[in-house]
Amino acid sequence: MLQAVQTMFGYVPREAVAQISKRLRIAPARIFGVVTFYAQFSLHPKGRHTILCCQGTACHVRGGGTLFDKIKNDLNVAEGHTTEDGRFTVERVYCVGCCSLAPAVIIDNTAFGKLTPGKIPDILSRYD
Repeated sequence: MLQAVQTMFGYVPREAVAQISKRLRIAPARIFGVVTFYAQFSLHPKGRHTILCCQGTACHVRGGGTLFDKIKNDLNVAEGHTTEDGRFTVERVYCVGCCSLAPAVIIDNTAFGKLTPGKIPDILSRYD
């Protein structure tokens, strides 16, 4: 049920949790536990584009934290949230499997590697 709701809305609205809770006779807290445990679920609407900022060891050592801060600041968005215009959702992840490209960011399904903060504005401008 949660996967169907996530697919339908792009996230799991709190109202859906209440309805699932009633239908399955499971406490809402248990359903929230599942939604917050698995990364595939979100309690917030997602943007048109998802930015995954790698904070794994290789990316961290090569400045991934600075890139993450630059992206959040440039977009004026908190980690795990979506920009006001619905354009981007920014998430922290701990490995995108591109260690040789560290520091790396994935936007939708495109990897950008060997990044510096100065490259971020150009990359973000490519997305509507």
